[in-house]
Amino acid sequence: MKLDVIKLDGATAGSVELGDEIFGLEPRADILHRVVRWQRNKAQAGTHSTLGRSEVSYSTKKIYRQKGTGGARHGSRKAPIFRSGGIYKGPTPRSHAHELPKKVRALGLKHALSAKMKEGSLIIIESAESDGKTGALAKQIKSLGWKRTLIIDGAAVNEGFAKAAANIEGLDILPSMGANVYDILRRDTLVLTKAGVEALEARLK
Repeated sequence: MKLDVIKLDGATAGSVELGDEIFGLEPRADILHRVVRWQRNKAQAGTHSTLGRSEVSYSTKKIYRQKGTGGARHGSRKAPIFRSGGIYKGPTPRSHAHELPKKVRALGLKHALSAKMKEGSLIIIESAESDGKTGALAKQIKSLGWKRTLIIDGAAVNEGFAKAAANIEGLDILPSMGANVYDILRRDTLVLTKAGVEALEARLK
């Protein structure tokens, strides 16, 4: 399929051919869900922690005599039934990451790209280059009507463009190797440079 290519000033710059095997799939919510869940679980810190019975700070002395009190038998104030006692089977630091086959990850990226293509939120630009001036780039982005936008460039991001984009709210830019399902889906508009298209097709074929 063909898609028109534009410049940052809105002028047309020809067209580009996009492969149906990457941009023309019928998006599957189950695959996208699996990949996003894998990404978010891998990013989760897992530093949650509680103190167990052996870790809370209390004396180990028997709190009162065994018999004759009319109350239940207790040996330690650290027991979970007491206020400020140890937590029974509470969370401990651990990794939330789980395995996901590489083929499923690659398929998820294809379906994310196809989803943006299907909903008409995919834009191709000739290149993402700037002199590093935030004001000038912000005017161009505003004139194009981009709000929550992710730009994916080729193997490397233009240094001046990255500097200019850093202070523009709602605008993110990634190299092609940083392209991922979560970041693509969470933005309203996906913008690919011609170099980005070539790099993604080379990566996913």
